[in-house]
Amino acid sequence: MTQLVATPDVAAPAPQRPAPSVKTRSRGARLLRSVASIAPPLVVLGLSFVYPIVLLARRSLSPSTGTGWTLSQYQGLARSAIFLHSLVTTVEIAGSATVGCVVLGLLLSLSLSFMAFRGGGIIGRLVDVVIAFPSFLIVLAFIFLYGSTGAVNVGLEHLFGLSQPPIGFLYSPVGSVCAEIVYYTPFVMRPMLAAFSQMDEHLIEAAANLGARPWRVVARVVLPYGVPSLLAGGSLALVLTVNEFGINLFLGAKSVTTLPLLIYSYAILQINLPTAAAIALVNAVLSFGLYAIYRSLTGKVVRARLV
Repeated sequence: MTQLVATPDVAAPAPQRPAPSVKTRSRGARLLRSVASIAPPLVVLGLSFVYPIVLLARRSLSPSTGTGWTLSQYQGLARSAIFLHSLVTTVEIAGSATVGCVVLGLLLSLSLSFMAFRGGGIIGRLVDVVIAFPSFLIVLAFIFLYGSTGAVNVGLEHLFGLSQPPIGFLYSPVGSVCAEIVYYTPFVMRPMLAAFSQMDEHLIEAAANLGARPWRVVARVVLPYGVPSLLAGGSLALVLTVNEFGINLFLGAKSVTTLPLLIYSYAILQINLPTAAAIALVNAVLSFGLYAIYRSLTGKVVRARLV
C-alpha cells in the first residue's frame, strides 16, 4: 500500500521589476542638476532676504517682557501721531522726488541723446560718476550753496543788502526733495541713455521727412521707444527714495521725520528694538506696496501704447 506524501507548497517567484530605462535615468539626472543649480541662489536669497524679514517679524511680535506673541507694537503705532506723520511724510517726499527724477531725467536724456552740443559726451560720462557718489556729498554741496552761510545766500545778502538769508528751504521737506532729485536723477537717466543709444536713427529721419515737427517726433517716435527704460528708472528711484536715510538725516533732521529716521530713533537712541522692528517691517511693506502699484500703473501705460 503506497503512502501519499503531501508535498509542501512552493511559493511562486516574485516578479522582477524592470530595470529603469535610459530615458528615466536621464530625466532623474536632469532633475538633480536643476535642483543643484537652483539651490545656491535660493539659499543666498533666503539668508539675505527672507531670514532678516522673518527676524524682524518675530522681533516685532515679541512682548517687551516675558515670552509669547503680541500685537501691542502695531497697535501702539496705529495710535501714534509721530508714526502716522512719518508715514505720510515718507510717501510725500518719495512721490515728489520720484516725479522730479522722472521729469528731469527724461529732459536731460533727450537733450544728451538728440541735441548735439560741445561737451555732451563728457556730461553723459559724468552721469556714471554721480551714481558712484555717496549721498552725503550731495548734501554737503547743498549746504555749501544754499545754507545760511552758503555761497548763494551770502551773495544775495551782499547784492541786495539783506540782513537775513533769503533762501531757507534747505532744512525742510522741500530741501530733502530737491537733494533726492539731484542725487537719484542719474539712476533714471542711465537706462534711458542706454536705450536711446540703441535707437535706429532712420526712424527719426523718416518721421522728419514725412513732415512731422520735432515735438511730434519726440512724442510719437522717441518716447514710445524710451518708455520702458523710463519706467524702470522711475521704479528704482521710487524704491530708493522711500528708504533714503542719509539725505533726510542731514537736511531734514530739524523738521522732517521719515520712517527710516524713526527706525533709527527707536533702535539707536531709545533702544526700543521691538518698536523699531515693527516700523522697519511697515517700511518694507510700504516699499513693496508702492513698487507694486507703480509697476501695475506703468504696465498699463506700456500695454496701452502697444495697442
